[in-house]
Amino acid sequence: MKEVDSVLTIAGSDSIGGAGIQADIKTIFSLGMYAASCITAVTAQNTQGVRNIQEINSDVLSDQIDAVLQDLAIKSIKIGIIFSKESVITIKNALKRNNYDGFLVLDPVLVATSGDRLSKADFLDTLKQELFPLCTILTPNVPEAEQITDKKITSIDDMEACGRQIIKDYGVKNVLIKGGHIEGNAMCDVLVMDNYDNTDYFTKTFTTNKVNSKNTHGTGCTLSSAIACYLAKGYDLIQSIKLAKDYVYKAIYYAKDFQIGKGKGSTNHFHSLEIINKVRVI
Repeated sequence: MKEVDSVLTIAGSDSIGGAGIQADIKTIFSLGMYAASCITAVTAQNTQGVRNIQEINSDVLSDQIDAVLQDLAIKSIKIGIIFSKESVITIKNALKRNNYDGFLVLDPVLVATSGDRLSKADFLDTLKQELFPLCTILTPNVPEAEQITDKKITSIDDMEACGRQIIKDYGVKNVLIKGGHIEGNAMCDVLVMDNYDNTDYFTKTFTTNKVNSKNTHGTGCTLSSAIACYLAKGYDLIQSIKLAKDYVYKAIYYAKDFQIGKGKGSTNHFHSLEIINKVRVI
């Protein structure tokens, strides 16, 4: 009997269903993988903002991770919202204890699409020290990269420079800085890879057209989950990013004409199923 390849998401729950654990599970399912989840925090939020956050007890978080890794064939892990430095340590220890050696996609979520903080202010230094060196790829957006490096980003060159600095300062292997917050008609993400093809740094820019839509809630969560899925499927990192960006672009495109809440609505994670089955799923 064939064992099912699975992807694990370690992240926070989003009550509106467009980001966090909910977005991750939708993405993983849509891309044909089995989804497991470990919840770091529960949020009370909607398309207009975050109202409250309750962190999950460290013992419960630790037991969740143990339960999954000791039972399923996890090929790839995506890590999203981590509320505190205590949770960072809990996750690191659980990965080490279970000898996890698969892909690790770390999305250093600091603020929601609405601009609300999603973590304690003192957790970032611990995240840098404990989990940055372990990840296959780090996927900050521009504001997050600015906080990590304490540098302003206004251009593609700035994004590349920040990626190089993150690799140099924190031992990260690969950094994808998401440029959706840079003004313009194109969505430009910059990948910086360390020691790729025997070079000190390799840089690649991924560009897609910007979709005119306010329904962009959870796009960062969705992209990192999609990358984790494609890595688990056996694609290399550059191919995984290309395919993941195409998935996110279509998720935004096929949600642009819908009214989803009163603020920044969610994307259409099931767009591929809608096309195949000719049914509306959002």
